Amino acid sequence: MPEHPDIVVYLEALETRILGQTLEAVRIVSPFLLRTANPPLASASGKKVIQLRRLGKRICVGLEDELWLVLHLMIAGRLHWRPVSTHAARPKISPPRGLAAFDFPNGSLLWTEAGSKKRASLHVVAGEAGLSSLDPGGLEVLDADLQHFTARLLSANHTLKRALTDPRLFSGIGNAYSDEILFEAKLSPLALTQKLSVPEIKRLFEAIRSSLVRWTDHLRVEAAGNFPEKVTAFREGMAVHGRYKQPCPRCSSKIQRIRYAANETNYCPTCQTRGKLLADRALSRLLREDWPRSLDELELLISKPK
Repeated sequence: MPEHPDIVVYLEALETRILGQTLEAVRIVSPFLLRTANPPLASASGKKVIQLRRLGKRICVGLEDELWLVLHLMIAGRLHWRPVSTHAARPKISPPRGLAAFDFPNGSLLWTEAGSKKRASLHVVAGEAGLSSLDPGGLEVLDADLQHFTARLLSANHTLKRALTDPRLFSGIGNAYSDEILFEAKLSPLALTQKLSVPEIKRLFEAIRSSLVRWTDHLRVEAAGNFPEKVTAFREGMAVHGRYKQPCPRCSSKIQRIRYAANETNYCPTCQTRGKLLADRALSRLLREDWPRSLDELELLISKPK
C-alpha cells in the first residue's frame, strides 16, 4: 500500500501536471470504485483543480466550489500519467486492472489496481466537513512534538506494529515503513506501547521522522521529475521489509518474519528482539513445542541431518 513517502511524491508529481487544470471528464469502468452518490461525480467535470492534499494514505484533489475527489489506492492501486497532445485520442482504460481515468487538457490520470480484490475507493465530498468525515484522525508525526507523540502512543496498550499502522493513531504509516522504522529504532514489533521506556519512546519518535523524511527524499530523487511509476512496498535499500532470510545490513543476522493474513512483518532478531524469534502464527501452531526460541536454536534445527 502506498504510504506517506509514496503519497507525498505522487502529490508533487500531480501538482506540476493538474494543478490549475480543468477536469474535463472522469471515466469509471469499475462498478466498485465510487463509494458516494452525493455530490454526484458528474458535478466534478468542468471544474478547475485548485489544491491537492494528503489525508493519511489518501490523495485529495480539491476542485472549484469546494468539491473534493478523495482517492484511496489501498494495497494494489496505482496512478499513471499519460500526456496527450491537442485532439489526440484519450488513453483507454484496460480492465480488469484499469479502474478509472481523469481527463485534463494536458493529459489523463489513469488509475489501476492489480489483483482480483478491488479495494481501491473514490469518494466525492463537499467542503472541509466532507474531508473530515474521511479522516481517521491519525497524528502527523512530522508535525508533532515528542510530548504529543508520546501521549498518542500511550493512549492504548498495543504492540508497536499495530500502533504504528493504526490510522486512528498515526497518519500515513503502513506495513512497509513500520518495519523500517522499528528496525531503525531497534525495537521489537511486538513490544507493548505502554511498557516502553522514555528513551525508547524518544528513539521511536526520531526513527519515524528520519525514516519518513529519508524515504520521501529518496523517492523524490528516484522520480527525477517524472511521474512515479515504480511505486512498490518492496524497495531496494530497505533494511528489513521484504528481506526475509537475507542478511541484516547492521549485524548480518538473517532477517526473520511474522506472517499473518496477507501481511508479514520483517525484523532482525539480533538488533530488535535480543536474539529471540517471534512466533510465526502459521508455523508456530504447527511446530508447537518444537518452535525455535532463538537464532541459535533455529540454526541447530536447520542443520540437523534428515
